[in-house]
Amino acid sequence: MTTFTQTAARRLPQGELIALLAFMFATVAFSIDAMLPALPEIAAELSPDDVNRAQLILTSFVAGMGLGTLFAGPISDAIGRKSAMAIGFGIYLAASAAALFTRSLEMLLVARFVQGLGAAGPRIVGTALVRDMYEGREMARITSFIMMVFMIVPAMAPSIGLAFIHFMGWKGVFGGFLLFGATGIAWFTLRQVETLPRAARRPLQLGTLWAGAREVLSDREILLCTVVIALGFGQMFALLSSAQQLFADTYGTGEQFPLWFAVLALLAATGTFINARLVMRLGMRRIARGAYGIQILISGLFLLTLATGILPQALRFPAFFLWAVSLFMMAGLTFGNLNALAMQRKGHIAGMTASVVSAVSTLLAVMIAAPVGLAFDGTALPVTVATLVCSTLAWLLMGRMMH
Repeated sequence: MTTFTQTAARRLPQGELIALLAFMFATVAFSIDAMLPALPEIAAELSPDDVNRAQLILTSFVAGMGLGTLFAGPISDAIGRKSAMAIGFGIYLAASAAALFTRSLEMLLVARFVQGLGAAGPRIVGTALVRDMYEGREMARITSFIMMVFMIVPAMAPSIGLAFIHFMGWKGVFGGFLLFGATGIAWFTLRQVETLPRAARRPLQLGTLWAGAREVLSDREILLCTVVIALGFGQMFALLSSAQQLFADTYGTGEQFPLWFAVLALLAATGTFINARLVMRLGMRRIARGAYGIQILISGLFLLTLATGILPQALRFPAFFLWAVSLFMMAGLTFGNLNALAMQRKGHIAGMTASVVSAVSTLLAVMIAAPVGLAFDGTALPVTVATLVCSTLAWLLMGRMMH
């Protein structure tokens, strides 16, 4: 049976719908990855005595996004997807403009936190909008296609960020965020129809919100999915936090960092393509658990090379690069499936479910990634150990979901 929302949303060609939602989701990736080339300059200017503190520019954004996701979903359930998206982008654009006038690291961290609050809108509302139209394995398949397009943005983001830095200094990156955000909200407003009819909306009342949150948090499968997402996101973000230092300081490829990062992201995007091709046949749980199992093996082998120093100097960067590709590829094989699993029985409270899952997983991921990033010691050892531990825990939890 075709619902009102399915009929309405499909007025937009599916190819454009996937591209549009990928652009919405990419707000988050662009806001993180475009900052990477700016971190050395920011550290030198605003935190010369402790360059590792510059990594907080990334974690403060993610922390703000984690908090913002608590509100974005319920707001979209109450006022509709389009209005909630406009609010999120409005906050994002205002914070990006404010960052242009900051003169201290502390003020920049505040601006980044607020920017993260706004970015929660595109992330959560986009997820709820997909659930309005699809469910189960079909949702996972569509999400995989969205993620495949979305992965192009991390590939280009450092190079785009570097271009803005070249002409305007590190604050120029925030000019890029203004351009990116304005393009996104204009495209969404002009082309996407509302997918949540008024009759299906839930008022912003404390009792209604509590009932929805309690329904989500009492679901065992949703809780397991949330923790597994947090472990996956935490280990990936730990690598992102240290990426600039690893490429530049540890492996001496700093000048080529944008190019290597682009190749990494494009190779990792094959994970989403593989998932889209296999998920209808193998199922979401089997693919996700298999991806974590493979990551345990790869990270274990890479950790062994780091601990023993067995690899000759010429092979150390290629080994690190292939390991990093595997970590990002794992995201393409797991995140879409895990979100679809969490959302599949909660279409009537899609916004609330997306908010709870994203908020809890994001904040847990920050708790994992921030100390790992600050523990950077000039080697890939801290982030590799963290990845091995997180992937092992995720694999064990996925086993419980299959019984």
